[in-house]
Amino acid sequence: MDKKAVLERITVTGLIPVIRAQSADEAQAVVEAIQAGGVSILEITMTVPNAVKLIEQVVGYASGALVGAGTVLDAETARACIAAGARFVVSPALNLETVRACNEAGVAVLPGALTPTEVVTAWKAGADLVKVFPANAVGGPAYIKSLKAPLPQVGLVPTGGVNLQTAKEFIKAGAAALGVGADLVDLQALRRGEASVITERARQFLALVREARG
Repeated sequence: MDKKAVLERITVTGLIPVIRAQSADEAQAVVEAIQAGGVSILEITMTVPNAVKLIEQVVGYASGALVGAGTVLDAETARACIAAGARFVVSPALNLETVRACNEAGVAVLPGALTPTEVVTAWKAGADLVKVFPANAVGGPAYIKSLKAPLPQVGLVPTGGVNLQTAKEFIKAGAAALGVGADLVDLQALRRGEASVITERARQFLALVREARG
């Protein structure tokens, strides 16, 4: 899948589930639960044990899934994730070498930024979308709306504080997609044997995105 198709799928779906599982088995269970809820985009963070290997495994068994790497802090890690099959790379911060490495590989990159200066720097450096993190700490949806006013051309992906109560407001404020972690990927529910909780939340988030877009 080329970069254009990857970006289209992310923005059409409007949701990037952030997976921070503690093992490969747990991650696989999360992936299956999310896919059952109709979401086929998966961000596996580098905080997961053996994350690069896990990306390779998920790419192998999660048929039709769009698998990306999260919490990528440097170009070397980005290249390893891309080699493992990651089709998009996400970071909580802006590292220009990482952006460059992804651009050279033809892989979508979503660096993190917070201030208008950082957002514009990321965009000019070659970001495909800009992750606004931590969005909840600086005003949530109102902050996204404020950023979009002078920067309508920049696709923003708020992460941090995106939940079932705020999802619609973030989309209405102009978010291209939402990065959602624990409010969707409920590992405690999974460990209780209630993977259906994750499946239902995936459905709810998708419905809220659709409603917000009208």
